[in-house]
Amino acid sequence: MARDTTDLTPVTSVEDLTAYLKGGEKPASRFRIGTEHEKFGYYLEDLSPVPYEGGRGIGKLLEKMQALSGWEAIVDDGRIIGLYGSDGQGAISLEPGGQFELSGAPLETIHATCQESNGHLAQVRAVAKELGIGFLGIGSSPTWTVDETPIMPKSRYEIMRRYMPKVGTRGLDMMFRTATIQVNLDFASEADMRRKMQIGMRLQPVASALFAHSPFTEGKPNGLCSWRSEVWSDVDNQRSGLLPFVFEDDFTYRHYAEWALDVPMYFVTRDGRYSDATDVTFRQFMDGALKGRISDPEPQMGDWVNHLSTLFPDVRLKRFIEMRGADGGPWRRICALPAYWVGLLYDEATLAAVAALTRDWTFEEVSAMRAEVPRSGFRTPFRDGTVLDLARETLKLSRQGLVARRCLNEEGNDESHFLAPLEEVAARGTTSGEELVRLYEEQWDRSMERVFKHLSY
Repeated sequence: MARDTTDLTPVTSVEDLTAYLKGGEKPASRFRIGTEHEKFGYYLEDLSPVPYEGGRGIGKLLEKMQALSGWEAIVDDGRIIGLYGSDGQGAISLEPGGQFELSGAPLETIHATCQESNGHLAQVRAVAKELGIGFLGIGSSPTWTVDETPIMPKSRYEIMRRYMPKVGTRGLDMMFRTATIQVNLDFASEADMRRKMQIGMRLQPVASALFAHSPFTEGKPNGLCSWRSEVWSDVDNQRSGLLPFVFEDDFTYRHYAEWALDVPMYFVTRDGRYSDATDVTFRQFMDGALKGRISDPEPQMGDWVNHLSTLFPDVRLKRFIEMRGADGGPWRRICALPAYWVGLLYDEATLAAVAALTRDWTFEEVSAMRAEVPRSGFRTPFRDGTVLDLARETLKLSRQGLVARRCLNEEGNDESHFLAPLEEVAARGTTSGEELVRLYEEQWDRSMERVFKHLSY
């Protein structure tokens, strides 16, 4: 998330919080696609991570990106920590370990999304080259320890860094050593939200296998297809993972709001300053728990919006739906991730078919699949088949949905060709993580330098 929200509208009831979520509803004609991707910066001469400070640091990179793009600076305690474009053009932000993120604009087609990502990467390469920096498309940093990873000067991250070890064993790994590609999608009604959230939850392990791309840790293979996915098994289980109530037939905005109310907060912002609120749930905040601790201790809508951004379920609900299960990867994957989900969810006939396919998948079955995918990838069993069978079936459905959308580029091509990287993976039958290890062992003489070269944008 590039910026935390300021909205002084008073919050007086759970109905206010539910109404905020409902406010995301829009007709299908106004559905948009928002794509986010993260990447690791490193110094070309020695493959070391890029710190914030210094004449060749992330701060300087952001300054040069600002000069090139004309975007406005996002400042935290006097330091530039991101950029944002005018009129919803998107934003650039920093993840805790310096992962450089583009939060894309809400766009109508995958064609536009791919153009946006390619334009961003071209700008990044132009600026980074001057500083001797490269960028890596992968789901986890392949060589650096947590202690070797720089810390970005962002106030919310300092609060998270102190809190994470109290609630799980892998929170610092998640913060500092993982990267993702995500897509944000719209819904038309509560029923439409329910269908898309349920499909997203059930299929997220399949997407994790399709995008599995984090097989190295601290300079050697880690035995996993997706180390990043495995990390999420013990980050903070109060706020992450699968949500059993989403699987229920009567799931509503209110159910999500009630769950979010009882998750501990991270912070509250007042007058541009962050106050640690990790000992308080939002419900307790509404009951007056922060009186005497902060100025303006009554909850505001901006507090709710910020709190929603600190929840990490596999599929996250805001005024749009976020698909969160994919590893970061090469540039073709940046376009493939939104293509996969848009194909499944934005064509009504395909959406109905996917809903029918997944409708009776239980929370327990999906939980078991989710737990095994990081290690077994496509070999993970599901009922009478495997995750590979599900990947191939859902790719066919996604292609059908993209063809039906008939969103053509100037050459007359529809959006379905963006699925090609995933169809190649499914045809091969092994995950990209496994393929990286094969190349590392058989062709690259176990060289991390070759891994970096192969995965650099």
